[in-house]
Amino acid sequence: MKFNIICETDEDGKYVVECTDFPGCLSEGDTLDEAMDNINEDIVGCLNSRLKCAKDNFLKKSASNFHDKMNILLDTATAAEYA
Repeated sequence: MKFNIICETDEDGKYVVECTDFPGCLSEGDTLDEAMDNINEDIVGCLNSRLKCAKDNFLKKSASNFHDKMNILLDTATAAEYA
């Protein structure tokens, strides 16, 4: 997966990185490597949160149509690798 990010430095020289694909997904670091590692973790967190919400909403709306539980799993290691 590919995500759009914007990287800037603030007035203190820290790197600030924002993933524009996820509103509010913002991170920072003292070095560019640290900022990129932090935004990768944040992107995985956003994906996990959205997946959980989607699963919960799907099961609530479709509960009367299903007799079995569904399990949805996001491999965060793989997602982080491509973030």
